[in-house]
Amino acid sequence: MTPAKTLLPLPFEELIRRHEREIMRYLLRVTRDPDDAADLFQDTWLRAYRAYPRIDSSTDLRPWLYAIATNLCRNRVRDHSRRSRVLVADNEESPAAETMGRTQLSRNENEGYALVRVREMLSRLPNKQREALNLRYFAGLEYAAIAAALGCSPESARANVSQAMRKLKGLR
Repeated sequence: MTPAKTLLPLPFEELIRRHEREIMRYLLRVTRDPDDAADLFQDTWLRAYRAYPRIDSSTDLRPWLYAIATNLCRNRVRDHSRRSRVLVADNEESPAAETMGRTQLSRNENEGYALVRVREMLSRLPNKQREALNLRYFAGLEYAAIAAALGCSPESARANVSQAMRKLKGLR
């Protein structure tokens, strides 16, 4: 007798349809770069597709998708910092730095002061706090789902959100 296969809660295409917009918005907020967000968006769905047949049907898929996206973002930041250390010595000026500065200034002028200020304040937060805050207030996840996405306890997720809010209030 063969073991019965656990049926997944919905077809993969339906999973994409339900969550693609919120995952893309999350990636845009985290990366602040449409090109990086688009790359990470594709990678998120590719990894989800590969793992989907092995997912338990009782698993809450929304935090699982955020966990994939968050881990890919962390990997991108880590890989980028490694590459930048190799490509640019400490005493050298990157030729792209001036161009990047001008691009950032242009973006700032177009986005408005308030939005720029919020982004600046968020960028000052430690990664775990910024990720937890994004998942709580922008993605609307509960603390248990944030914990699942970040690989920590619900208490740690709550503490990270609380600490982030306290720091943001102090940065005003």
